[in-house]
Amino acid sequence: MSVSMFRCGVLVIGCSLVSTLAQPAHAQLIIQKSLSPAMVITMAQTAMETCRANGYRVSVTVLGNAGEVLIQLRGEGVGPHTMENSQRKAYTARTFRVPSGVWAENLAKDPIRAGQFLTGVIAFAGALPIKVGDDVIGAIGVSGAPGGEKDEACAKAAIDRIADQLK
Repeated sequence: MSVSMFRCGVLVIGCSLVSTLAQPAHAQLIIQKSLSPAMVITMAQTAMETCRANGYRVSVTVLGNAGEVLIQLRGEGVGPHTMENSQRKAYTARTFRVPSGVWAENLAKDPIRAGQFLTGVIAFAGALPIKVGDDVIGAIGVSGAPGGEKDEACAKAAIDRIADQLK
């Protein structure tokens, strides 16, 4: 085979590949559910009011699909760390798709999971993923109550408040 025939064969293969890649991929839009602003405000206020009714001063963070902050509320007289902790707890729940306390328990049982420590993740209870069926569309984190289980109870009250809209 001559060099020119080889080049011609490579050129034909290359042109075929380029034309295949250049054709439309019959792409479809991605449809995903998201939290509405009204739902986010309702959840944040419900979590804050539930904790306040129990005598807890807290901060609340609600995150969206991509882990972005949708709303943060800082309660009166809370420690300066509570805003960041509520966000990190929510980020943990969103990232791992489980309550942040479950992830903390798993970490305690299996220290090898410590390699899963990503920036923004924290091993404390107090946040829950927000789900529509099996799809996680966000998370809510609470920080400031005397114990993560109390923070989580306020987060659960917030999700329960909008549960009928999570369909």
